[in-house]
Amino acid sequence: MALSEREKRDRGAWYCCLDPELEALRDQARAACFQHSTMPPPERGAMAPSLADLFANVGDDALLEAPFHCAYGHNISLGAAVYLNAGCVVLDTAPVRIGARSMLGPGVHLYCADHHRDAAQRAAGIERALPVTIGEDVWIGGGAIVLPGVRIGDGAIVGAGSVVTRDVPSGARVMGNPARARD
Repeated sequence: MALSEREKRDRGAWYCCLDPELEALRDQARAACFQHSTMPPPERGAMAPSLADLFANVGDDALLEAPFHCAYGHNISLGAAVYLNAGCVVLDTAPVRIGARSMLGPGVHLYCADHHRDAAQRAAGIERALPVTIGEDVWIGGGAIVLPGVRIGDGAIVGAGSVVTRDVPSGARVMGNPARARD
């Protein structure tokens, strides 16, 4: 029996993102993000119910400032007291886990989609999904970009505007493009 495009995606295999089932899931996420971004400012710890229900897990006191955008939502897990500032984007084609008390500055982008290197395959919507994992007590400065498959260890700091292309060890401080260790 052939796997669906969603099943291929969930296994980390190459899949076609132009699939109708995946498009319907993205439409659901767009609607939830729109609702979240247009509701009156919530009390601390609240988010639009449709967005919270979409996520795999939302820890106590997690807060997402508006606007916020995600690809699917169902692959996102937020630990307790996680804070995402305004303008964050999480392209969660694979699991995205953000540990307790981690903070993402404004405009931080987390990408899981790894597009095919062959132009014809890319044009046909072929990609694969690689998870992004952020440990506990991590601080990611505004405008940083975390690429597919990256793990950021507990207590790490990523400088504003950095492009994180490789894993970051626990307690490390990185910055730049590509992000490199700093004292």
